[in-house]
Amino acid sequence: MRRIAQTIRLRPERRAEYLALHSAVWPGVEAALHRAHIRNYSIFLHQDVLFAYFEYDGEDFEADMASIAADPETQEWWKLTDPCQEAWPDRGTGGQWSDIPEIWHLRDHGSDGPA
Repeated sequence: MRRIAQTIRLRPERRAEYLALHSAVWPGVEAALHRAHIRNYSIFLHQDVLFAYFEYDGEDFEADMASIAADPETQEWWKLTDPCQEAWPDRGTGGQWSDIPEIWHLRDHGSDGPA
């Protein structure tokens, strides 16, 4: 399982629009994410900073990301959401969003861990 965190700025003047869009993400966009082996996708908002986290459980990350980018419904979705966002200067390999490196992870030890 690969865990990915990313960030981008939210344009303050587009905040209401962005929140409204994400209150009802299009089913086709969600289906494209599922087909690309994206799991547990969350987007958080703090002031004007968006933080995204998702898990990838596929075999070919680049091909799966390309399949999302090629999806016509996702392309239409991005035409609405992209203008709401402002990329950081160090935008990541995934487009507008900047990748955030993981520096620590508390692993789940299940029932074998301390009580």
